[in-house]
Amino acid sequence: MAEQLLRPKGLMTKVRSGLFLGGLRRIGKTTFLRGDLIPALEAEGAIVVYVDLWSNTAAKPSDLLLAAVRRTLADLERADSKAVGILKRLKGLDLGAAGFKFGFSLVELGKNEGSTLAGAFGELVRLTKTDVVVIIDEVQHAMGSEDGDNMLLALKAARDEINLTPGTPGHFLFLGTGSHRARVRELTIKGTQAFNGAMSEDFPVLEIDFVDWLLKQAELGARMPTREVAFECFVRLGRRPEELMKALFALAQSPSFADADQDLRAITEGVRQSAAAVDLARLDELGPLAQAVFGYVCKQGGQGVKKLFSAATLDEYGVEIGRTVGAEEIQKVATLLLDSNILARDGHGIYGVSDPFLAEAYKSRANVLKTLDGPAAPA
Repeated sequence: MAEQLLRPKGLMTKVRSGLFLGGLRRIGKTTFLRGDLIPALEAEGAIVVYVDLWSNTAAKPSDLLLAAVRRTLADLERADSKAVGILKRLKGLDLGAAGFKFGFSLVELGKNEGSTLAGAFGELVRLTKTDVVVIIDEVQHAMGSEDGDNMLLALKAARDEINLTPGTPGHFLFLGTGSHRARVRELTIKGTQAFNGAMSEDFPVLEIDFVDWLLKQAELGARMPTREVAFECFVRLGRRPEELMKALFALAQSPSFADADQDLRAITEGVRQSAAAVDLARLDELGPLAQAVFGYVCKQGGQGVKKLFSAATLDEYGVEIGRTVGAEEIQKVATLLLDSNILARDGHGIYGVSDPFLAEAYKSRANVLKTLDGPAAPA
């Protein structure tokens, strides 16, 4: 990914318009960014500014960004900065025994009388002769507020000023990630958004090689499950690393009832039900009609579902909750489901579940309740 961002080829140069990655909660996005991608970018000589908008939801997004920019620039002013050392080695910059000197005040950066972000990033690229990568984690928190919109517009201005300058010695790259799939996608497809037209992709999930690595770290000895069963359990847990770690820890601590594979499967179901209870509670809070709409999407396959508002579908909702339902009411409920990151809009009038894990938990619970109710009485 670092290679694709810094040295895109052919049609991949579109990445310089911005890249947005949406992924489910707790699948390792932040761990990947901070532990893997940022070190890889910095090793290639890129200057990285990282901001997590979830780190302080009470703060303005622009304040969090400006604080991160000031920290990064202040580090570059130090002669003993690791980033300065890398740039000297890779770019052959002659800075003597000093760091970089900027022609603007870091304290006044972003203020009315100070340098703009576009101006600051432009000078940074010219001085360092390298790429600047701004990464905003949980970027959807910038939506819906004037401050957040202005922050994204300021980043777009920096992108345009740097990337559209002929012969620029470096590029401005923006990467936004978020766990609210629908909102992250909106940032690239809605005409009023600053980064309309940028690239939007699903965040890649971890595969069996991660499970292999984790099993080696676990050192379970005689309680070691096979890699195939461990991966099967990982998938059952929604490919959430922390949930698999919980299951393996419980396997190591529990007495042996059967072989390790069978015990891990049983433990996985317990961990899965616990995690599902938390997710289902979010859905239950929205009420019976929201559950009926979500259930309809699940029954239709969970992705690319249409006709949420058709007359026949309204009748289905009505039968399920025991009263007549109108299209306007369903529109409000669909909006609530989208805002809660339970449903995602896959296109105009097309919906899908945001998290297949929640869909499976919902269907499992519905099947259990149906079994408890017993067979339907004959007509």
